[in-house]
Amino acid sequence: FWASWCTPCHLSFPWMNDLQASYGSEGLVILAVDLDRDRAKADEFLATARGQLNILYDPKGEIARQFNLRDMPTAFLIGRDGKIHSVHSGFEADKKNAYIADVVSLLRQQAH
Repeated sequence: FWASWCTPCHLSFPWMNDLQASYGSEGLVILAVDLDRDRAKADEFLATARGQLNILYDPKGEIARQFNLRDMPTAFLIGRDGKIHSVHSGFEADKKNAYIADVVSLLRQQAH
Protein backbone atom coordinates (compact mmCIF):
# COMPACT_ATOMS: atom_id res chain seq x y z
CA PHE A 1 0.00 0.00 0.00
CA TRP A 2 1.42 3.38 -1.00
CA ALA A 3 0.54 6.96 -1.97
CA SER A 4 2.32 9.72 -3.86
CA TRP A 5 2.59 11.87 -0.71
CA CYS A 6 4.42 9.13 1.25
CA THR A 7 8.20 9.69 1.22
CA PRO A 8 9.13 6.13 2.33
CA CYS A 9 6.84 4.85 -0.44
CA HIS A 10 8.94 6.74 -2.99
CA LEU A 11 12.08 5.20 -1.53
CA SER A 12 10.64 1.70 -1.78
CA PHE A 13 9.62 1.79 -5.46
CA PRO A 14 13.07 1.33 -7.08
CA TRP A 15 13.75 -1.55 -4.71
CA MET A 16 10.38 -3.17 -5.39
CA ASN A 17 11.01 -2.84 -9.14
CA ASP A 18 14.34 -4.62 -8.70
CA LEU A 19 12.67 -7.29 -6.57
CA GLN A 20 9.99 -7.88 -9.22
CA ALA A 21 12.64 -8.09 -11.94
CA SER A 22 14.73 -10.55 -9.93
CA TYR A 23 11.97 -12.88 -8.70
CA GLY A 24 9.10 -12.45 -11.16
CA SER A 25 10.17 -15.52 -13.10
CA GLU A 26 9.85 -17.52 -9.88
CA GLY A 27 6.27 -16.41 -9.35
CA LEU A 28 6.58 -13.13 -7.45
CA VAL A 29 3.81 -10.68 -8.22
CA ILE A 30 3.92 -7.26 -6.59
CA LEU A 31 0.58 -5.52 -6.53
CA ALA A 32 1.07 -1.91 -5.45
CA VAL A 33 -2.19 -0.54 -4.06
CA ASP A 34 -2.36 3.24 -4.41
CA LEU A 35 -4.40 5.20 -1.85
CA ASP A 36 -4.20 8.60 -3.55
CA ARG A 37 -7.57 10.29 -3.84
CA ASP A 38 -6.22 12.32 -6.76
CA ARG A 39 -5.31 9.87 -9.53
CA ALA A 40 -3.30 12.56 -11.34
CA LYS A 41 -0.80 12.74 -8.46
CA ALA A 42 -0.36 8.98 -8.53
CA ASP A 43 0.03 8.96 -12.30
CA GLU A 44 2.62 11.75 -12.13
CA PHE A 45 4.72 9.73 -9.69
CA LEU A 46 4.25 6.49 -11.62
CA ALA A 47 5.38 8.10 -14.88
CA THR A 48 8.93 7.85 -13.56
CA ALA A 49 8.70 5.08 -10.94
CA ARG A 50 6.28 2.39 -12.08
CA GLY A 51 8.70 -0.09 -13.62
CA GLN A 52 7.26 -3.60 -13.68
CA LEU A 53 4.80 -3.22 -10.84
CA ASN A 54 1.10 -3.91 -11.13
CA ILE A 55 -0.88 -0.94 -9.82
CA LEU A 56 -4.33 -1.09 -8.26
CA TYR A 57 -6.10 2.16 -7.36
CA ASP A 58 -8.00 2.38 -4.06
CA PRO A 59 -8.95 6.08 -3.74
CA LYS A 60 -11.73 5.37 -1.24
CA GLY A 61 -9.52 3.14 0.93
CA GLU A 62 -11.86 0.16 0.67
CA ILE A 63 -9.09 -2.41 0.15
CA ALA A 64 -6.96 -0.73 2.83
CA ARG A 65 -9.81 -1.13 5.33
CA GLN A 66 -10.11 -4.83 4.49
CA PHE A 67 -6.43 -5.23 5.40
CA ASN A 68 -6.75 -3.02 8.51
CA LEU A 69 -3.97 -0.79 7.16
CA ARG A 70 -2.25 1.34 9.81
CA ASP A 71 1.04 2.57 8.28
CA MET A 72 2.39 3.66 4.92
CA PRO A 73 3.89 1.95 3.12
CA THR A 74 2.82 -1.51 4.23
CA ALA A 75 3.58 -4.77 2.45
CA PHE A 76 1.54 -7.91 3.01
CA LEU A 77 3.39 -11.02 1.87
CA ILE A 78 0.83 -13.53 0.67
CA GLY A 79 1.99 -17.05 -0.06
CA ARG A 80 0.98 -19.44 -2.79
CA ASP A 81 -1.60 -20.77 -0.33
CA GLY A 82 -3.40 -17.39 -0.38
CA LYS A 83 -2.64 -16.65 3.27
CA ILE A 84 -0.87 -13.62 4.70
CA HIS A 85 2.48 -14.85 6.01
CA SER A 86 4.05 -11.59 7.11
CA VAL A 87 3.43 -7.86 7.21
CA HIS A 88 6.11 -5.21 6.80
CA SER A 89 5.10 -1.74 7.99
CA GLY A 90 7.17 1.15 6.70
CA PHE A 91 10.23 0.80 4.52
CA GLU A 92 13.71 0.72 6.02
CA ALA A 93 16.63 0.26 3.65
CA ASP A 94 18.66 -1.56 6.31
CA LYS A 95 15.98 -4.28 6.46
CA LYS A 96 16.10 -5.15 2.75
CA ASN A 97 17.84 -8.48 3.39
CA ALA A 98 15.12 -9.51 5.86
CA TYR A 99 12.43 -8.50 3.36
CA ILE A 100 14.12 -10.53 0.62
CA ALA A 101 14.47 -13.55 2.92
CA ASP A 102 10.71 -13.48 3.55
CA VAL A 103 9.96 -13.27 -0.18
CA VAL A 104 12.35 -16.09 -1.09
CA SER A 105 10.95 -18.28 1.68
CA LEU A 106 7.42 -17.86 0.32
CA LEU A 107 8.49 -18.44 -3.27
CA ARG A 108 9.97 -21.80 -2.26
CA GLN A 109 6.72 -22.98 -0.69
CA GLN A 110 4.41 -25.14 -2.73
CA ALA A 111 0.70 -24.37 -3.03
CA HIS A 112 -1.51 -26.67 -1.03
